Order: sequence, then C-alpha cells, then structure tokens
Amino acid sequence: MPTLDICHIRNNADLYAQTCLSRNYPNLAPNPSRIIELIDYHQALQEDAKSLRERANALQKQLLVLKVEGQNVEGALKEAREIKTKLLEVEKEEGDVMSKIEELALALPNITSKETPRGAEFEVLCYVNADEKTIQIKDSKGKPISYVDIGTQLGIIEFASADAASGSGWYYLVGAGALLEQALVSYALAFTTRQGWTPVSPPSLVYSHISAACGFQPRDSSGEQQVYHIAQDEKDKIRGVPEISLTRTSDIALAGMKANAIISESELPLKRVAASRCYRPEAGARAADTKGLYRVHELTKVELFAWTKPDKEEMKYMLDEMVDIQTDILGVLGLTCRVLDMPVHNLSARETRRIAIEAFFPSRAVGKTPDDIQEAGWGEIASVSFCTDYQSRRLATRMRDAGGGTLGFPWTVNGTVLAVPRVLAALLEIGWDGEEGIVRLPKVLHQFMGTDRIERPKRI
Repeated sequence: MPTLDICHIRNNADLYAQTCLSRNYPNLAPNPSRIIELIDYHQALQEDAKSLRERANALQKQLLVLKVEGQNVEGALKEAREIKTKLLEVEKEEGDVMSKIEELALALPNITSKETPRGAEFEVLCYVNADEKTIQIKDSKGKPISYVDIGTQLGIIEFASADAASGSGWYYLVGAGALLEQALVSYALAFTTRQGWTPVSPPSLVYSHISAACGFQPRDSSGEQQVYHIAQDEKDKIRGVPEISLTRTSDIALAGMKANAIISESELPLKRVAASRCYRPEAGARAADTKGLYRVHELTKVELFAWTKPDKEEMKYMLDEMVDIQTDILGVLGLTCRVLDMPVHNLSARETRRIAIEAFFPSRAVGKTPDDIQEAGWGEIASVSFCTDYQSRRLATRMRDAGGGTLGFPWTVNGTVLAVPRVLAALLEIGWDGEEGIVRLPKVLHQFMGTDRIERPKRI
C-alpha cells in the first residue's frame, strides 16, 4: 500500500499547487486545497465517531443497570441500535474520505528541485566531443543525409515492410542493422558492469498498478493512451487478478523489484542496469519524428536504476556517476552531444530534476536562421531522472536505518544509457562516408560487430 506524506501536502499546499501549474497539470492544482478540506472533514467525522462510541459505551452500562433493576430496556436498546447504524455510516464515510484524499495525493507530481531551471529554457551543462562553436553540419560531401536514407541504401532498415506487418511507428533492423543494435547493448552492459552496476534481465510485463506507482500517467485528461494494456480473461477479472501492461521502460520493472520490500541502509546505494524492449503507444507528432527510428512504438533501451539514501549529497553523487557513464559511452561512440538541465515544464510527474543528453543529427538541422538550424539538429538520446521518495512511497519500498530500527523511504534515480534506435540513427549519420557508400563504425564496436564498417551486402 502507498504511504504518502499527507501532512507535508497539507503544510505546503501552495507549493504543491504551484508545482502542478508549472508542470502543465492545471487540472491538478486544486488538489492540495481539496485535500485540506477533506482532512478537516475527516477529523470532524472522527469526532462524530468518537462521540457515538462514547454514547454506545454509556448505553451498554445503562442497559446493565436497567436489567439488574428490572426496568424497561426498550428505549435504551432502540437508541443503541440507532447509534450502531449511525456509527457504521460514519465509519464508511471516513473510509471513503480517506480513499479520496489518497486518490488526490497520488495524482500530484513530485516537488521540483531547486536546481531545476525555472521558465521554459534549459541550461546547457557541457558538451561531448564538441563545443558550441565547433558543431558542424555536414557529411563527407558537405550535404547532410538522413539515417533513413543511409539505412535504406545499405539495406539494414526496413520501414515499408514493418508498416505492412504492424502499422506506422514500427521497423525492421536487418543484417548489420540488427547486429549493430546488439553490439550497442553488449558494449553498454559490459561498460556499466565494470563500473559496479549489477545487470538484470527484467520482465516486459508488469502489473499496471506498478507502472502507475512509478509515475507513468497521462500529462492531461485527453484520454490519449500511454500504456499498452494486456486484455484480461473474464475469469481473471472475476478472480480479481490485477491488470498487466507492457513496460514503457525497464526502470518500471526494476523499481518493482523492491515493491513492498525493506532495504537495509548498508546495502545502499543499490545499483542495477538492464537492457530491455520498451513499448509506447504514442509515437510523437513532430514532423521530423513521425517517420524513422526517433519515435517508435517498440525500442530497445539500456537503463540504470539506483536506490539511494534519502540525502541530497547522495543524490548528487549518483547524478554525477550516471552522467559520467552516459557521456563516457556516448563520447567513445564518437557522438556529438550536449548535456542539459531540463526546465520545470519538461519534467514528468515522478521527477524532481531531469538531466537530458542530446546528440546532434545533421539531417535534422533545418531552419530559416543559423540558430534555428543548429537547434533543430539536436535530439534526445539519454537522460537521468531524480525521483526522491516519489516512487518508493507509492511502491511501499522501505529502508531500515543502520541501527536496525527506524523505517524510512529510499530515494530512486534512473537513467537511460542508450535509447538504442536513436543512437543507432546518430551513428549512421556521423559515420556515413558518402564517397565510398559505407558507414564507418566507432572502434569500441569493432569487436562486437566483427568489422569496422557497414556496407551493402554483395549479391552472390
């Protein structure tokens, strides 16, 4: 069962309301004040219930006296029955009110970190393999070519056949394309394992309430589908079997590993890494993203997930570790990247702070002005999300302190090391040699690919 800090919400109602507004959840902004109203109402109900119980106890004593004295007890019995009925009604109302308070509280987003940029603009923290002045928009012939064209020309990506088999937003990776996907996963897992992260092969299906507890909820009330739910058999519905859904990201399944569990403080930080398939009903609406690998319904990702002590210094340390891992991997892959501290309106419900890493895609760099052109070329390929105790409270993940006594809630941090289709796309563009018609691969992938290039297979 979730354990929410209702007192904190009550004592900081304005802060929570402002958080809802700044996160583009205007429909949730009234929740804190409504929670306060319901808490006051619940306290009044508790007083009513207390009075009724006191009166019921007094009647019990009165009935004993009346019976001993042989007096008429009908009046007292009638009142006792009425009080019992009334008490049941009040207790039911108490339960309903508490359920409503929990429902309203669960819907609230996490409090925004003080480090998160306010307003609409992100903050550039650093660059990888470049700085703002050295980013170039060209291939070997000086003209950008899209990874879609490269992949099609080399015969390693198929969209038309996937469209016929599954619809838009799906794709086939063929030959060297499929091998490159596996090479990226293998390299990322090998690298992170050497850094002390324990690899996990997680399930792709989780209970829907686990996904919801991790904070994956629609941004608005438009009803747009956010999760692929698995149809339930009628027998399972009758038996009360919880609904299950495909995971949007493996950190949902990783977080679920410690649902309803107690972690010893001595185990923290607890660090896990997983590669998995991820499933997303929405494929995006940006013109540059509706076709290709950038926004798809199914993708492979490598994710980091950690439980830490509820301490800002611990969280900062984990931020640095995750970002270092990401930039080291992306750097040796030869990608031009920038690391961003994302503004408040870009945060999801679970996040208190979010770091995004974007790669430069020459083919996406289109616009009317040089600034427009350069800005359009960036696309997110990795990120780090700080969730404090948002997920652990909802998943009932507890931490026992070093003394073995007090139970608290650990903080969770997760990071995408590689959104594989996007990284694969970026590698095709930066490695493309238009004169030879090949893609040159970064050195670290040669051992996994068995070659230093991708070229169109020769027909026999």
